[in-house]
Amino acid sequence: MGRKKSDVLTHDGPPDDFDPENPYKDPVAFLEMREYLVREKWIEIEKAKILREKVKWCYRVEGINHLQKCRHLVHQYLESTRGIGWGKDHRPHSLHGPKVEASAE
Repeated sequence: MGRKKSDVLTHDGPPDDFDPENPYKDPVAFLEMREYLVREKWIEIEKAKILREKVKWCYRVEGINHLQKCRHLVHQYLESTRGIGWGKDHRPHSLHGPKVEASAE
């Protein structure tokens, strides 16, 4: 007996019928929006974990030159951890605030 291939669930984005002005109007849309936000947060956390592993690997491989050779990875990791995670509510906003987008002027 072989294993059955299962269909992969894809989630396009937040629900279309969610109303941020009155979130409790449609309980199904409210739960779908909450699941969407949690799913996106977990994706960001996992991306940060992958970058952390790359930084660890770079530190081990480069040895004493890690300050110059791994700088770009460290900056990527620090930017990926800015504003994500659970329980960063009481930390200083300058350290873990939302990502600042550069304005194109």
